[in-house]
Amino acid sequence: MKKTIAIMGAGPGLGLSIAKKFGANEFQVALISRNEEKLNTLVQELQALNIEAAAFPADVYNKEQVATAFDNIKKKYGFIDVLEFSPTSGNYPPTPASQVTEENAQDAFQALVVAAIRSVAQVLPEMLEKRSGALLFTTGLSSIYPMQMMGNVGIALSGLRNYALNLHADLAPQEIYVGHLALGVFIKPGTATDPGLIADVWYEMYMDKSKAEDTFPQGVTPATIIW
Repeated sequence: MKKTIAIMGAGPGLGLSIAKKFGANEFQVALISRNEEKLNTLVQELQALNIEAAAFPADVYNKEQVATAFDNIKKKYGFIDVLEFSPTSGNYPPTPASQVTEENAQDAFQALVVAAIRSVAQVLPEMLEKRSGALLFTTGLSSIYPMQMMGNVGIALSGLRNYALNLHADLAPQEIYVGHLALGVFIKPGTATDPGLIADVWYEMYMDKSKAEDTFPQGVTPATIIW
């Protein structure tokens, strides 16, 4: 019987690559983002590869839409074995620390931390009941290192990393894997930062289940980010 992965914040880059990687390894794929038209395009691409996939539109800022999307995933596919969380950082661009405002900080926090909490709430009760499942959080390097130009986003991403690592500590004894992968790259298809390579790392971490955290590339720092 196939397993199911739900990808929150699915897009044509990393989200699609993760869908392809897990789909090639006998997963059904549920894609979640707010743009239904773009989701349907991704579904068609996956289906052309004989990967079972479906679109579930929802805005991460909308609690009711998120709940409805997950309810519909469960009706179609049953138990959600893996949740991968990697939405965009919100409605504001990365802002230098000196230009952080209440509005752009709250927006990033809502899009990343609050949305993660409400997404986890949709899958964790069943995972705890089955003592099985995985929660995968993809962030940027500012989740680990203070980076002045990522002022508003870094506040949120560091909070998301804190949440993910605490979840790992809480849930490992319950046989639920929680992983965090921080990206120190600008993703460019066909290069050393191809999203497919990141998807490979995620699948290896999921299968191994020994690492709470890693970076891509391994050991990357703000001084060695691949632009």
